[in-house]
Amino acid sequence: MSKVYRVGVIGCGGIANGKHLPALSRQDKVQVVAFCDIIKERAEAAAEQYGSAESAVYTDYQELLKDASIDIVHVLTPNDAHAEISIAALEAGKHVMCEKPMAKTAADAKRMAEAAKRTGKKLTIGYDNRFRQDSQYLKKVCEAGELGHIYYAKAHAIRRRAVPTWGVFLDEEKQGGGPLIDIGTHALDLTLWMMDNYKPKVVLGTKYHELSQKEDAANAWGPWDPKKFTVEDSAFGMIVMENGATITLEASWALNSLDVDEAKCSLSGTEAGADMKNGLRINGENHSKLYTNEIELGAGGVAFYEGKEEKSTDVELRKWIEAIEQDKDPVVTPEHAYVVSRILEAIYESAQTGKAVYLN
Repeated sequence: MSKVYRVGVIGCGGIANGKHLPALSRQDKVQVVAFCDIIKERAEAAAEQYGSAESAVYTDYQELLKDASIDIVHVLTPNDAHAEISIAALEAGKHVMCEKPMAKTAADAKRMAEAAKRTGKKLTIGYDNRFRQDSQYLKKVCEAGELGHIYYAKAHAIRRRAVPTWGVFLDEEKQGGGPLIDIGTHALDLTLWMMDNYKPKVVLGTKYHELSQKEDAANAWGPWDPKKFTVEDSAFGMIVMENGATITLEASWALNSLDVDEAKCSLSGTEAGADMKNGLRINGENHSKLYTNEIELGAGGVAFYEGKEEKSTDVELRKWIEAIEQDKDPVVTPEHAYVVSRILEAIYESAQTGKAVYLN
């Protein structure tokens, strides 16, 4: 009989209830046995919905980590607490999934990666967009060499007006930044993964507070409070890799643009190109003519039946449990996630100083 892994969740806010706990509840090989949040009522509410009568509730994560029966911890707190809690959990003998971004700073991300190596426990970061159908298909295309050498790419994370006004999203001290570290991190992770290129050389970045101070602004979740909007509303970066490849990264919660895309990438290689901007499209040249192939990703194909598709968050969790079960590297390794954090931090540094940041 296969093992059922006991999971403790630290942080019972939006990302826990919107992503992790529903996905965990759909897995046969896990049981959430402990819920922790600094607001006790949040932990209790999560335990009532996703736990059992025996579930433990905590307000101090250190107390949760003392439970030797817990195999896995999911760290779902604001960014500034990711490193402290993840490292403590690893040192307590737990495998750790930490929600993205890896940490508030690159130094903290590095400490997390070192702790995973030191303890021999597995650490992964919640870059769930890798597990979408279009991402999985495009990764296979890239691995097969069908695009050739990818020397130019764009990482897209643009919203027209969708500033998250709840929690601590607008608090630079807690989060370390705004849309760049929040949604830009997904787009950059996806792009680096497709390119299989984790050696950045130099970064140039800019950031803006152009729309953040507008009163009564149009917004998906209602107007934001300009006084609380301490992070950037937009940030952009150009990354040159050691092999000469160039990546442009665009991230915004609020931008006067109709060209909106989130957690997507465009790739240009020597043999073909690809983008996720209107479904998944592969473009190139064949027999002296240009072509564009639109990939059909649906699971249907039969009248009156759309097919059954697994949610990307469920695939992410299933692959995570498989990595633990089979003692193999998780799909998202701490080493790769660290490079993402390092590049994001370099964009912020460049934006602040007005100078390019060399990383090698």
